[in-house]
Amino acid sequence: MSDTALEARVAALETRLRAAEDQLAIQNLLMTYGPLVDSATAGPAAALWVEGGGYGFTLPDGGTKRLEAPDEIAGMYGWPGHLELVNTGCAHLTATPRIAVRGDEAEAVGYSVVILREDERWFLWRAAVNHWTLARTADGWRVVERVNRALDGSAASHEIMRKVQAL
Repeated sequence: MSDTALEARVAALETRLRAAEDQLAIQNLLMTYGPLVDSATAGPAAALWVEGGGYGFTLPDGGTKRLEAPDEIAGMYGWPGHLELVNTGCAHLTATPRIAVRGDEAEAVGYSVVILREDERWFLWRAAVNHWTLARTADGWRVVERVNRALDGSAASHEIMRKVQAL
C-alpha cells in the first residue's frame, strides 16, 4: 500500500471515528438531562445549554413558552410544579433520537416521556416530541435550542416529527 493510500485510509477512519464520537457525545448529553432535572439539579441541567440558548415547550393549557439559558431554564427546575413532580417521584426519559451532525452543528429529533409515581404505581404522565439544535463548544456539545411539543395530535407536534426526514 502506498503512503498516499495509507494516509487517505487513515484520514477516512479519523473522519468516521469523529462522526461516531460526535453521535455518542450528543446522545450522552441528551441522556444526562433526565437524571439532572429529576434530582432538581438546576445549575448543571441549565448548563447543558449554550448561554442564551432556549427551551420551548407546551404548557398545560396548550399554549407554549420559551425559556432562555441559563437563568430561566435553571429557574424552571425550582417551579412548584416541577418540585412536586420531583418530590413525588418522576423520570424524564429521552428516547434515543435521530441525530445529524454537520461539522460543529447538529440536530436531533426524538421522543421524550415523563413517568410519574402515584402511590405504589407508575404511569406515563406526559409524552412529547423534541427537536434539538446543538453546537460544538469549547466545553463539548451543548444545546442551542430545544423545542418540545406534547403528543396531542396537534399540527405543531406533527411538524416536529416530520423534521426527522431532513436529518
